Amino acid sequence: MRNSRQRTCDASARAALFVGAMLAAAMVAANASAQSNHEAREAVFRERVQPLLAKYCADCHSGDEAEGGMSFDKFKTARQVLVGRETWLGVLAKLRVTAMPPKDAEQPTDADRKFLLDWIDSTVNDIDCVHDAEPGHVTMRRLNRQEYRNTIRDLVGIDYTPTEELPADDIGYGFDNIGDVLSLPPILMEKYLDAAGEILDQAIVTEGLGLPVVMQKRADALSGDGTNRGEGNRIIVSQGAAGAEFNATQAGQYEIIATAFGDQAGDEPVKMSLRFDGKEVTVFEVKATRDEPGVYKLEGRAAVGKHRVDLAFINDYYNPKASDPKERDRNLILTHLEVRGPREAKRELPAAHQRIFFVQPGDKLPPNDAARQILERFASRAYRRPTTSEEVDRLMQLVKVAQTAGDNFESSIHLALQAVLVSPHFLFRVEANPPEGQTERELNDYELASRLSYFLWNSMPDDELFRHAFRSTLRKEKNLDEQVRRMLGDPKAKALVDSFAAQWLQLRKFDEMTPSKRHFPGFDDQLRSDMRRETELFFAYIVHEDRSVTELLVADYTFINERLARHYGLPNVTGDAFQRVSLAGTPRGGLLTHGSILTVTSNPARTSPVKRGRWILENLLGEPPPPPPPNVPELVDEGKELTGTLRQQMEQHRANPTCAVCHTKMDALGFALENFDAVGAWRLFDGKHPVDASGELPNGGKFDGPAELAAYMRANMQGEFVHCMAEKMLTYALGRGLEFYDQCAVDKIIEEMSHNENRFSSLILGVVRSEPFQHQGAKRSNE
Repeated sequence: MRNSRQRTCDASARAALFVGAMLAAAMVAANASAQSNHEAREAVFRERVQPLLAKYCADCHSGDEAEGGMSFDKFKTARQVLVGRETWLGVLAKLRVTAMPPKDAEQPTDADRKFLLDWIDSTVNDIDCVHDAEPGHVTMRRLNRQEYRNTIRDLVGIDYTPTEELPADDIGYGFDNIGDVLSLPPILMEKYLDAAGEILDQAIVTEGLGLPVVMQKRADALSGDGTNRGEGNRIIVSQGAAGAEFNATQAGQYEIIATAFGDQAGDEPVKMSLRFDGKEVTVFEVKATRDEPGVYKLEGRAAVGKHRVDLAFINDYYNPKASDPKERDRNLILTHLEVRGPREAKRELPAAHQRIFFVQPGDKLPPNDAARQILERFASRAYRRPTTSEEVDRLMQLVKVAQTAGDNFESSIHLALQAVLVSPHFLFRVEANPPEGQTERELNDYELASRLSYFLWNSMPDDELFRHAFRSTLRKEKNLDEQVRRMLGDPKAKALVDSFAAQWLQLRKFDEMTPSKRHFPGFDDQLRSDMRRETELFFAYIVHEDRSVTELLVADYTFINERLARHYGLPNVTGDAFQRVSLAGTPRGGLLTHGSILTVTSNPARTSPVKRGRWILENLLGEPPPPPPPNVPELVDEGKELTGTLRQQMEQHRANPTCAVCHTKMDALGFALENFDAVGAWRLFDGKHPVDASGELPNGGKFDGPAELAAYMRANMQGEFVHCMAEKMLTYALGRGLEFYDQCAVDKIIEEMSHNENRFSSLILGVVRSEPFQHQGAKRSNE
């Protein structure tokens, strides 16, 4: 009879099997349902959508000559519509505002238009994460200029600013780290070779290594006996001495180095006495000849003060009757005298040099072994993965070539490291493609560490990430989350401000803005710098304090100094130092009221509600308006110049139906910021006219001024903002544009954020945990 413990175990096992079976059944049912939905979508496309497109759109949008390059007949399946999501979102936008078909063409019935709107909307936005989700393919990409600079800093220890000769970085999807646009024309490899040489010249000391030189003289500059013999030499033909003084500024061990050779004669070699302050210290036998002078060294202690070193010829020999002329006269020829020291003050080599030469050749470590260790370590860090023995062998061949040419140890390493810095494995971020026949692969720990470090730091992994990669522990337990939090707390995370925020918020474009001096005489480079600094500090605060990202929209605080506060009209701020300031009770709050944003969205002499509204739609709400149709008129209607306030001009402009299609929402958002002039200062009048900052959205939403706009966005647009920011961050992290299947990952990121008060760390963790970030997909063509 079984005991109660056995019965309990059996019951638990049966329960586990039951739960497992239920989960499996649920998954099968979900897959079956998804498959059914997939097939239904394809059927509707064939039976209803294609006939409507053929009836209302094919005249203009088919074949190779399709208007605007948009040919509907290339879309054979609903799946292809999903793949071409961005194109169909534009179609959706034009259908909604009845901009398609054109007014002079046959129009669909209201029912047909509604059906098309609903079908396109559901197809491009309701992603089937069972059938459609995939990690996507990230193109092998060159390090951009900032990544190159930061990587050189962390690899070599040199702060190198890339010259203008290095390639400028093209922009894709709003960022300069997109693989599809970061190419490397062959002609620029020479520029990278030059840059590598400059960097290593700064890092590696190849001459004057060791003790400081305190006295160095050619023999013809010595004083005492002997005569100069040309080529810098001094000959002593009979017993005598020549030398020089040196000043010891510090007591310690000094090294004396003499170079000499002899005219040999008689039955013994030339003998040279080294004398220090008149006293003989040692005697050298000088067996060297003119073809290869000998080097003779001695080390001894010297007190502070002046001292003299002499080299004396002490065994003269002369036999003019010798049958061999070369045996008739013995002479000492001096070529060089040098004193180095003290050893206690040995030259301190640069930190970059010491980092590279972490081992030195010596009695216990042959030069080739030392060189191999140095190259293997440096190349592994440069390539962001372990090097192969074959790769190190090729680098060692360069070392041998340099040594054969007469280079010293440091110079030969310099040459090999230059090759490392122009290797594609250094200049490009390389990730292996999935094996043949597979659609994706999980990144190994080295690849994941590299993605993580370039995402958060714009640089190579540090030692801690490399250790995790070496041990294959980056994904184990909570290591990945812990590394993300550690990296966000590191000063190098400033790259998120300098690179991500600067491009997302168009601060780099702001640097190029030139407001009219006539209209805004107070705007200068210092005020520009202050405005940019405000936005940088604000974003950095959100990152470092792990605040909710929605504070970027509605925060009632900012970071300003006295000069910027005066420009904004804010009291009680003194000094040049930036400080956190409350904006409670003022019309300012969030990014939209920063001078940098307000200036970058203006024209040189006036504000631009269109640019401001478009900036909000594109950068905060993720709703970029479609490009304007061709030949859209400027602020002119039927040949008449528009008059009145800017709002009145825009309203006259929107009387044109072609313009009204896109501008209704865009202008409403922009007008809410009209109380800020073109450089972000507060105003109540636009010229002689009172500012009207009211706006009404197509959905009936109303606001008047920046404070009400902020309140409206807080209440109604936070979801769109979080979605937009998740998409922007994922694009930046992956280095590629997002595809339709990435919406599954974006939705998971947003869900992660919603459980954590939308804190910045939850956004980053959501991106890092996502399938696209941790996997590499096969390169695919449109289906």
